[in-house]
Amino acid sequence: MSKKLRLAMIQMGINAGNPEANFASLERKLNEAVGADHKPDVILFPEMWNTGYALTEIRQLADPEGKRTRELLSEFSKRHSVYIVGGSVAELRDGEVFNTIYAFDREGEQIGDYSKMHLFRLMDEEKYLAAGDKHGKLTIDGEQAGMMICYDIRFPELARGLALEGAKLLFVPAEWPNPRLHHWRTLLTARAIENQMYVIACNRMGQSGDTTFFGHSIVVDPWGEIVAEAGEEETILHAEIDMSLVDSVRATIPVFEDRRPALYSKN
Repeated sequence: MSKKLRLAMIQMGINAGNPEANFASLERKLNEAVGADHKPDVILFPEMWNTGYALTEIRQLADPEGKRTRELLSEFSKRHSVYIVGGSVAELRDGEVFNTIYAFDREGEQIGDYSKMHLFRLMDEEKYLAAGDKHGKLTIDGEQAGMMICYDIRFPELARGLALEGAKLLFVPAEWPNPRLHHWRTLLTARAIENQMYVIACNRMGQSGDTTFFGHSIVVDPWGEIVAEAGEEETILHAEIDMSLVDSVRATIPVFEDRRPALYSKN
């Protein structure tokens, strides 16, 4: 029996170093997303949407304990009876700054959080941010899901671990820049195929300093087929997925039953 979920991915520009502008922009786009002809069940937005990569100022800009972020997203999800996988924000916690996702259910209750495990040295993340150390898991309308952030998709072990723990959906907020569009599409498709799950990824667009971001938010199904993909413009990408496809694909090619983990490298 089919079980449909409607998705909305807010592909937006981010004003680096200006949380006020970014909060205002996100609120406008959240209202636009729920005002669509087919209201979404789940809304996702990009990585570090509150501050962008203003890393040299990040300690001053980060949201203490995620309080402002959590209040906004909790209130909105409850008011509109929608799930929110809240992109990620710079969050000041225990004296360190984390890159953290907060997720909320239709009643406005927080149902999951995840702090980015793998810090991207090419953008000096390890100099300014602390790494998370636990999996990001949540349940959406009875379906188990996982969360990863941007650079995490280069680590197939993390996605596989989430799949083994039951995830059928993988949410990925990102700030993935030019020129690596081919990497973005290939890695997300690979994570979907090898784990026989839906991958739902929301990337930012626009420019920050000398870096440009290409958007191309995307939904990939468990066969690796693209359900929906945005271009480079600011947009809200809508898609509908059928969760019954996950079970169908996993029954057709039973890779999880055929695994031989005792023979795999421990390193």
